[in-house]
Amino acid sequence: MVVGVDAELDESSVINVSETEDRIVSQWREISADEQHTMLEGFNEILRPVGFRTRLFVIERANSIALLFICMTLSALLNLRDKWHNGQLRVIVKSLFDFLSGATQGVGIKRLTWPFHHYKSCLDYFPARQG
Repeated sequence: MVVGVDAELDESSVINVSETEDRIVSQWREISADEQHTMLEGFNEILRPVGFRTRLFVIERANSIALLFICMTLSALLNLRDKWHNGQLRVIVKSLFDFLSGATQGVGIKRLTWPFHHYKSCLDYFPARQG
């Protein structure tokens, strides 16, 4: 199941939001396209807390940064939602953005959204698949 989470950068934490978003997305594309990339180990370490049954599939830029996670099991989806609720997902995404942007001061996240109706549709997907 594909889960979409939207991250809006805090404009007070960076000089130029648009340039920072572009840098984050371009670094993600470079790392994800090359499995031998030297930064891959650091990237995997940052994402380890989301669990082994959840993978970050894509990072795209729109008016913010969209992250698409793939949750392979219901427990992976519930774990990701729990991390979103308790603020751990925000910390993980911030660490990922800091890593990808190369920012020395860090990149602040103004808002991290995952609409309930999107979560509900993901939740509805699993009972038929796991029953």
